[in-house]
Order: sequence, then structure tokens, then C-alpha cells
Amino acid sequence: MLNWRSNLYKTTGLNPFIWAILFILPFYYIFRTSTRAHTAVGIGLILLFFISYVLVFITKGWKVYIWSGLQIAISIAMTVLFGFVYFSLLLTFVIGNIVSKKGFITLYVIHLTITIIIIDYAIIIKNPVVISQLPFVMICLIMVILLPISNYNRNKNEQLQGQLNDANKRISELVKLEERQRIARDLHDTLGQKLSLIGLKSDLALKLMNKDSAQSMVEMKEVRQTARNALKEVRQIVTQMRGARLTEEIARIQQMLRTARIELIVEGDLEPKCLSLMNENVLCMCLKEAVTNVVKHSEASVCTITIKPDRLALVVIVEDNGIGMSQQATYSNGSGLIGMKERLEFINGSLELSEGPGTALVITIPNTQPREKA
Repeated sequence: MLNWRSNLYKTTGLNPFIWAILFILPFYYIFRTSTRAHTAVGIGLILLFFISYVLVFITKGWKVYIWSGLQIAISIAMTVLFGFVYFSLLLTFVIGNIVSKKGFITLYVIHLTITIIIIDYAIIIKNPVVISQLPFVMICLIMVILLPISNYNRNKNEQLQGQLNDANKRISELVKLEERQRIARDLHDTLGQKLSLIGLKSDLALKLMNKDSAQSMVEMKEVRQTARNALKEVRQIVTQMRGARLTEEIARIQQMLRTARIELIVEGDLEPKCLSLMNENVLCMCLKEAVTNVVKHSEASVCTITIKPDRLALVVIVEDNGIGMSQQATYSNGSGLIGMKERLEFINGSLELSEGPGTALVITIPNTQPREKA
């Protein structure tokens, strides 16, 4: 179990020193009703309960159940001898911190059963102390029923939340590692080949400089072109690392459709406020795939992209006035709809397809945070 001080505060909201003050209460019952011998027994039971209460929070394994069982026995003795039933209330916090489900259920049932029996016994023998405070005893019994379950569920939820946070951290580290490996592969494939080619052609140009100056010039021009291509590819890699933005993607789409002689109509805000960079990147990839399908298969003259922000999601509709999917023989095989769905499912988005005079794709991207109402 956790450190006893932090666990006491975490599970009850009370400082452990306040709990120490609460242990003074049973002395009132002892000194009011007992003989000297009973007083000595009562003091010993209280001190033993206090010691075991601390030990149960600093020990682990089977020892936890030993100290818990000792506290239950002390609670029985205090109720029978002095009419003090409130140790059973303190025990609820101990039981609620049991990690094992079987151990929790076992201690909970034993403690609840014994508490009910000793309260009934005190009522049957008409213990004046218990009878005089019967409403508080009933409240104590209700708390004995509810508090252990409440504390157990709260601790389980906190444990699961901690495990979830650890898993998210591991996933984040794995994503970073995978991204580093991808960048390393891209740079190796891009620069490694190009730089090797530049080195070979430079050596060849040096050798040909005195023998065949014209051919040497041709090789140097190829070196220059290779260097430009390498620089272009490096810029592309850097652009992909930055992630695609919606405004930039719309500009590229507009250029693509203009080349295909398809009119583009864009409706809505191109700078959504509640999308994370990852969700916006996924949206851009889906738009690129959808517009590519329009160009290749739809035979459309107009393509409309409608952006509809919502409180919980961003809805983007890509619609054309083409021939529709039912008449596109190759569309189902090469459209990339499965890839788009997989990307969207990864971020809890969705993709819907509808047909009319043309084809309409409805892309739903969840917001990172809800939009505020106007």
C-alpha cells in the first residue's frame, strides 16, 4: 500500500494529524464509564488500534490482512466493553485501500457482517451508551456500507488513469522513435544516393576536363541538376515534417483542379480553431485523396468543398457533378476510400459516401476541444 501519510490524505481528504486527534475520542468513553482495570484495557486497545492503523498503510502483502483483522477484533472489543462503535468507521478507509479484489470483498463482507452483529447485540442488551446515540450509530452503519465501495472504486479509477497515462507516454515515445527512423530513412534514401551520384560525376568531370571539356561540362551540368533535385527533395521532407495545413492544401487542390479544367468552389472557414495539428494533417490527406479521385474518375466540371464547423466536430463535404461512383468501373479499386477510413478511424473520425447527380464524400473530424457557443 502507499505511504500512510499521503494515503490517509488522498483517501479521506483529512490530514493524518487530524486523524490522530480523532483517536482521542474513544478516551471519553473509557474514562466516563470504566473502572481502573477497564480503563487500562481500553487505553491498551486504543494504542494497539492506532499502531495497527499506521502499520496497515506501510506494510504490503499478507501483513495488511493481519493488521486489518486485528483492527476488526479491537473494534468488536471496544463496542462490547465501552459502547464505542466508531472504530468500524475508521476501518472503512483501510478496507477501501485494499488493492486485491478478492481481499477487498472478503474484508468488506467480514467487517460489515460483524458491525451489524455487534450493533444488534448492543441494542438487544440495551447498552445505554449505544441506545443514547442510536441515530449516529445508524449513520455510522450506512457509512460502513458505502464508504469502502466508494474508496475502492476511486482508487481503482486512479490506478487505471495512471496506467493510461503511462501507456500514453510509451506510445508518445514510440511515435517519436518511429518518426526519427522515418526521417533517417528519408534522408538516407534522398541524400545518400544523390551525394554519391554527385561525387562520382564530379570525379568523372575532373578526369574529362583536359581530355574532353565538352563532356566534362555536361557532367557538371548533371551535378548541378542532381544537387537541385536533392535540395528539392529535402525541402519536401521538411514540409512533411511540419505537417500539412488546410489553407496550403486547398491552394494545392485549386492548382490541381485548374490544371484538370475543373472549377473549384470553397465554402466555409479555412482556418479551423479547434483542430489539432494531427487531425488537420489527416484531413488534408483525405482531401488530397478525394480530389485526386475527382480528377481521375468523376468527369466532373465543378468540385465543391464545404467546411462546416460544429461544437464537437468539423464536417467537410467534397462534392462533384460528375458521373457518380456507380458508373466508375475502376473507382472502387483505386479510390483509396479504405485508406481514408482507416486514417479517420485512427482519430475517431468518420467517412460517409452519398450519390446523387455526382458523388459526395462527408468527412467528419473530431475537435480537440468543444467550440464555445456564440
